[in-house]
Amino acid sequence: MTGAAPEPVFDAVVHAPQRLQICAMLARGGEVEFGVLREGLDVSDATLSKHLRTLTEAGYVDLRRVQRAKGQARTWVTLTPPGSQALRGHFAFLQSLAP
Repeated sequence: MTGAAPEPVFDAVVHAPQRLQICAMLARGGEVEFGVLREGLDVSDATLSKHLRTLTEAGYVDLRRVQRAKGQARTWVTLTPPGSQALRGHFAFLQSLAP
């Protein structure tokens, strides 16, 4: 997290606990494979897909599907610049609540 201090802004999309965890995992940089996220959160495919759909619709994550041999596909997830900004702003908001 570099640059100027983010403006503290509550973000309902990021605030949901599992979406917050997803964004935090992605904030380390690079792409994270769907299965790694699923295992890290200890959730089902359906639950992770639902949260990723919400984050994608908000423009906070990008999904990249890679077709593999035998028809299998892997999905890679990245945090977008707006997603990173939203996460930093949400963290700043939460920190502003602390005494």
